[in-house]
Amino acid sequence: MTDALLPAVLVFALAAMFIAVFGVRMTHVAGELARRTGMGEAIMGALFIGAATSLSGITASVTAAWSGHASLAVSNSLGGIAAQTAFLAIADFFYRRANLEHAAASVENLMMTAFLIILLSIHLVALSVPQLSLLGVHPATPVLIITYLFGMWLLNRTHEMPMWYPKRTSDTRQEKTHSRRARGATLSGLWLRFVALAALVATAGWFLTHAAVTISRETGLAEGVVGGIFIAVSTSLPELVIAVTAVRMRALTLAVGDIIGGNAFDTLFIALSDIVYREGSIYAALSHYETFWLALTLLMCAVLIMGLIQRERHGIGNIGLESATLIVLYLGGVGLITLVL
Repeated sequence: MTDALLPAVLVFALAAMFIAVFGVRMTHVAGELARRTGMGEAIMGALFIGAATSLSGITASVTAAWSGHASLAVSNSLGGIAAQTAFLAIADFFYRRANLEHAAASVENLMMTAFLIILLSIHLVALSVPQLSLLGVHPATPVLIITYLFGMWLLNRTHEMPMWYPKRTSDTRQEKTHSRRARGATLSGLWLRFVALAALVATAGWFLTHAAVTISRETGLAEGVVGGIFIAVSTSLPELVIAVTAVRMRALTLAVGDIIGGNAFDTLFIALSDIVYREGSIYAALSHYETFWLALTLLMCAVLIMGLIQRERHGIGNIGLESATLIVLYLGGVGLITLVL
């Protein structure tokens, strides 16, 4: 182990710990802020918690892109989406009554998953014509941002005026619509706590990225591997903890909404990375690793949306067939990218 590698590994581990601890605390505060607005669990998970827990990841990607590490920035985004989708299968283990996708039936989560596939497909189109750029930015970047904002409006409209409802069964968990005001916590106080915790998480993401670059350089691992596995999983730890915690609290729609909403927000990492990347379109600097991560995330999202539609009540090990498939796909993908590609 070189002199530079050990400090980088220690910084990486410490930053990941900060992200997990403070990311969870920040999410609780964001959840309380969202609950006071009267939003549903799916909207709260997608807009507030999903975006809030992605702060460390977006800081990591933007920092990497600004430093010229395009592969590290994009693989962090796509690898994070793959890891977080697999986290749904882990959360499914903690709900023993029925398959999580069956119990957490929600038109908002179904809409969000379809929307996520659209966002990922925009990246796929951009990868097909990577050299296009206007003022150093690929045309897909503004298209992605506009599409994301439109999707958030559409999601809220779907929540307010749903055109259909999932079939209720004895295992479907009804979402709680009442809201109790937190004791001793003013709204302004909650906002201050949220901003402070968000700043800590973002700072940890910055340190995490610099440590990862050193680890990649000293170990000889490709940035697509370091970003897609190590950084992606580390910055996704808050989503895993929140999803499991929400399931144990029986806030099932929130658990699924947190993962899917966070994934949709994570697609913006690439757009912002493209803006700060100073050597032209970031898509032109990508490798086969990023293409692989993109294909894997699209495949996993397709499996997930089929699970949300099929709504299998019980499956292998009391988790749904889609959850088992997601675990196999993710572990198989990690194995391929580290041993074969």
